[in-house]
Amino acid sequence: MYGVVTRNEEEVDWPEFDRGFYEVKDVTGRAAEPLSNAVNMISCFGDNAAANESPELVPVDGEGNPATRDRTYFDWAYICPTNERYRAGLLEIVADAAAANGDVRLDDVGFPRDEYCRCERCTSQFEAWADDRDRDADDEGAWFEWRAEVITEFVADAAERVPGRLYLTLYPDPYPGHLYRRAGLDIEALSEYVDEFVVPLYDTHYGTTYWLETIARGFVSLLEPYDADFSLELYAVNVDVDDLIHAIEVADEYAKDVLFGYDASNAAATLRRMTADGSRGKTYHPDDATR
Repeated sequence: MYGVVTRNEEEVDWPEFDRGFYEVKDVTGRAAEPLSNAVNMISCFGDNAAANESPELVPVDGEGNPATRDRTYFDWAYICPTNERYRAGLLEIVADAAAANGDVRLDDVGFPRDEYCRCERCTSQFEAWADDRDRDADDEGAWFEWRAEVITEFVADAAERVPGRLYLTLYPDPYPGHLYRRAGLDIEALSEYVDEFVVPLYDTHYGTTYWLETIARGFVSLLEPYDADFSLELYAVNVDVDDLIHAIEVADEYAKDVLFGYDASNAAATLRRMTADGSRGKTYHPDDATR
């Protein structure tokens, strides 16, 4: 299956695509009404607008540094996953999206990085969690376990509101333990609620694809023990058609579905080229008929 990821309502019905994914909330904080003819996508804990309006929502590390766009490695601002009011608002958006279309995709789920969040609320909740389980609050392993439970609980709450297929975006890092430590994503626990994991492997060129194959194979190995599908999302903006075809050929080998991000015209042209190339048939040697 080939799908498109878009902010443009009309593109979800283009005939070249088997499925449309429509952003109803993105990392800028922009919001749109969910569609009945698309899988509605929600940026969960990435939200520049909310962070700008309410800085107290932003996660901080042990030195008080906020997870905002002006810091290294952050392309957008994050919201602390333990903020109950914000989480409640997210779950309302999930419910509205699911009411329009039973399938929903969750983006930007998790803590920003390994060292977040050390706000007073997170610290208090973690210490209470550790005390309740007779765990050492100074134990780093306990800290990561608590964070993973926070995220899994949120996804479980979202899944209760989604009658259809639940998609969850993963960071493109299949190395063992990295998703768990970086974002609090416990794949084994999450697979109980998630039907399909989506991994964006974005490049502006795809001039070489060995790295794409390496990461894709890593995710196949990571997800193999669990009952969940795996799809790849490719970047389509200004990518040469031939290069995008090469990336698709690699992605098709490993992923259930291949999605195209944010340039439906280029993605559609690429798929039409692939269809045309396939319909031209093969050229056979004259002796082939007798072999």
